[in-house]
Amino acid sequence: MQNLYADLFLQKMSENPEGSLNLRLYHCIRMAILENNFLPNSQLPASRCLGKEMKISRNTVIAVYEQLMIEGYIYMKKGSGTFVAQTLPDPYFNPELLSNPKEPNLENKTHVQSYLSERAEDLLKHAFSAKTQWGAFMPGVPDVMAFPQRRFSQIQTQIGKRPSPDLLTYCNHQGGVPSLKCALVDHLKLSRMITCTEKQILVTEGTHQAIDIITKMLCDVGDTVWIEDPGYWGIRNVLRINGVRIIPIEVDDEGMIIPKLKDGETPPKLIVVTPSHQYPLGAVMSLARRRQLLAFAAYYQAWIIEDDYDSEFRFSGNPIPALQSLEADAPVIYVGTFSKTIYPALRISYLVLPQKLTKVFKTAHAELYRGGRLLIQATLAQFIEKGYYAAHVRAMRLRYDKRRLLLKRLISEQLGEDFINAYTNNAGLHLIINL
Repeated sequence: MQNLYADLFLQKMSENPEGSLNLRLYHCIRMAILENNFLPNSQLPASRCLGKEMKISRNTVIAVYEQLMIEGYIYMKKGSGTFVAQTLPDPYFNPELLSNPKEPNLENKTHVQSYLSERAEDLLKHAFSAKTQWGAFMPGVPDVMAFPQRRFSQIQTQIGKRPSPDLLTYCNHQGGVPSLKCALVDHLKLSRMITCTEKQILVTEGTHQAIDIITKMLCDVGDTVWIEDPGYWGIRNVLRINGVRIIPIEVDDEGMIIPKLKDGETPPKLIVVTPSHQYPLGAVMSLARRRQLLAFAAYYQAWIIEDDYDSEFRFSGNPIPALQSLEADAPVIYVGTFSKTIYPALRISYLVLPQKLTKVFKTAHAELYRGGRLLIQATLAQFIEKGYYAAHVRAMRLRYDKRRLLLKRLISEQLGEDFINAYTNNAGLHLIINL
């Protein structure tokens, strides 16, 4: 019997000559068990005998047996020997795959992906992120090479020489580095007419995380969310993976057209808008439409998400006040980001939350995401406090305006005035043309 086992193992090892001796012996015994060459509770050869018959070290056999025992393929009885387990750890093992394990049958793609949730499969069907994220005519991507990285790195190096422990550990329930939140309070008051406190600011790793935590905290699966149509695909997919019911709402040259709900129609829990520069068409939401939206949200107890992704780049006229600033205690969650003004890989965005949401959101953020990039946050705080950020935004506003005017002139000269879309205005990092 020992010889039969040894011959079987040697044959299987010869079929797979690659890998270490331990690994090859492990695979051949494991596959022999899975192929039912050994019945449950049948005894395997003693390690000494098997090693002698196969002309390998006994320690090699012992190591393989121990690994198989850990994984549940075999068990050992003291004084009795080694036996095949009654119940194997591969309940879904398919012996048909043994004939060619490197090339399983993938014809039925749905079956292969059945381990995914319905939300995951729906997300993958609508995946839209581009493989290339830098180059000419990439909408919404700033000129990352123009950022004063050297100056930013100098600040970061200085902070990193003797960082305080709170910058190197998990982020607590404060919602970000206090110095950055204080700098944002002053910056938002000057640039967006937003009056808020440091406690109302929650720093997130990008706008996607900001939308994700808002959806998780304020919506249940199946709740209704309004989004602009057309709108940013990234927000749509964050909502999609959270299982909410997405309703696209048409936009015109005044922004989102607020529909009248019919009797029995479910009002939205969230309304996602880009009022300062609609993405992608570029319309600015009129004051009348803003008032209408605020009244609608207050009446139906909905929350407005104000995605203010590139309001810094307005090339004529005065800055447009944020929707959040129009009313005290407005049902608005303001989302700001540094992805367009600095560079996307920085992954720093922030929320300005209504007072009643601050504590619960910061607790949830600490629980779900733990927070991080605190050294970068501290660096960014000093970058803003020293005036470097405002100077960079001013310089980039001039640069983008020149490029934009040049592009519009070339389009008009080469293609004609009709190619410039009526929605195109003097703002943002992209423009719309008619094809």
